[in-house]
Amino acid sequence: MKTLALVESPTQLLNVLEWAHRHDVQRDDLTTVVLAPRPEQSRLQLRRMTEIARNLRQVVRWHEPRLGAASTARTVRAMAGELIGIDRLVVGDPFSGVIQVVLGVTRVPEVVIVDDGTATMEFARLWASGEELVRWHTTRTSPHRRQIASLARRRMTAATGSKISLFSCLPLEVDLPVVRNDFGWVRSQYGQPTVKITGDLVGTSLVETGVVDEEAYLRGVGTLATRYRVDRYFAHRKEEPAKLARISALGLEVLRPELPIELAARMGPVGRYVVSFPSTVVHTLPTVLSDTAAELVVCDIAQDWFTAEAAATSGSFLSHVSTTARRDHGLAATAC
Repeated sequence: MKTLALVESPTQLLNVLEWAHRHDVQRDDLTTVVLAPRPEQSRLQLRRMTEIARNLRQVVRWHEPRLGAASTARTVRAMAGELIGIDRLVVGDPFSGVIQVVLGVTRVPEVVIVDDGTATMEFARLWASGEELVRWHTTRTSPHRRQIASLARRRMTAATGSKISLFSCLPLEVDLPVVRNDFGWVRSQYGQPTVKITGDLVGTSLVETGVVDEEAYLRGVGTLATRYRVDRYFAHRKEEPAKLARISALGLEVLRPELPIELAARMGPVGRYVVSFPSTVVHTLPTVLSDTAAELVVCDIAQDWFTAEAAATSGSFLSHVSTTARRDHGLAATAC
């Protein structure tokens, strides 16, 4: 089967590699198109992931759909050519307006959705409930964007004849086929990492997305650093430099990894304790580091951390991420 993968983030590209490894997809049968984002850190990680994919002799093409209307039009025209003769579409972000437009101009027999962080959990919930495909932390959406979101389900269904599946490491409750991502490619490519005696803290972009108050977040970072002897903070690619400077002032070494945290952790060294707020990593790292002495800890978000602008469902969604990680992976939990 000829497959075209559409990705917009380094994590999505990593998961396309995992999907191809799991299904033994030959490189001549897979083309990956990167729909480049604007943030520089995301672009840096995507460039590195593109190098890795090309070193595996994968075909990867880079497009710039977000530099204005003309670049968007060029990308859509290029996609029309890429989609000729394609039997299967692998999608990294079903919430993406660009990808929804592409789905609207093609008909392929099959669509596979690979993980795009915890957004995959929200996609599964929305798909099961029949709701429009709007991200969980979104509180204000333009009428035009909401119209696109409401059409997304019909576009996907029309494009595939309802043959949709997911490739995921996350707990999903959805009436669609799900193949579990066990990160077999990462674990086969890289040996066991060295485990250091101090801890690591994995950052999130909850402040940047307006969900969590910055002062509360920084207090939490300080508490966790003391409790777990944390000396390194792995910044999320969307975290703002000003906030990271304040974290550095707490005495932590702030790292901006050039690869997704799953690869960075596997390459090592990694902390004896790896602490995270509710995010995708509390479901990915337990698998990636399952054969090491590293222990994963999830820190629950207190109710008074949420901003007034946070969506009403934020608390229940993040609680679900944390609860399922403890249930499925036996993670320890803590509070700040």
